[in-house]
Amino acid sequence: MATTIPVPIEFSLPDGWRAAPPDEVGSPNVAFVALKPPAVNGFTSNITISGEIRPDVPLDQIADEALAKLRNQVVQMKVGNRGQHGSPENPGLTQAVRVLIQAGGRQMDVAQLQVFIGMQDVRDPDRQAVLHIVLSADSDEFERVISDFQQFLTTVRPDPAAQNTNGGW
Repeated sequence: MATTIPVPIEFSLPDGWRAAPPDEVGSPNVAFVALKPPAVNGFTSNITISGEIRPDVPLDQIADEALAKLRNQVVQMKVGNRGQHGSPENPGLTQAVRVLIQAGGRQMDVAQLQVFIGMQDVRDPDRQAVLHIVLSADSDEFERVISDFQQFLTTVRPDPAAQNTNGGW
């Protein structure tokens, strides 16, 4: 069953991307999935969003935990560059990962750009969440979709309309 994002956010998808139900596309542990058809080498580029409330946990540790979880799901994994960005109030961490996965009876070479963003809840300023936003694409397609992902990231922000409502996503 798809999860929820712990703080209300808004974003806009780039042209050619479409939302898909997480459960129906095999991503039950995320809150949001966007796909960029057509599939390349049997893999459809996708963006996923999930999140958690993790006050006082450094983004490096959360990123390491994500790598450990991913390592158990893939045939092979290589971690590339990792960099921190943002501010103390809204920290960010990005890491590049390349994985070999087994799907549909064959192995696929997939590149990921994982972004972790610390974000304050607009309804409760004392609540800090960490968003996990991940681009996954066939390695041959990755360079063609990275600019879409970067454009998408610029649109992710707290949802100001949620300041006056109760409840989350």
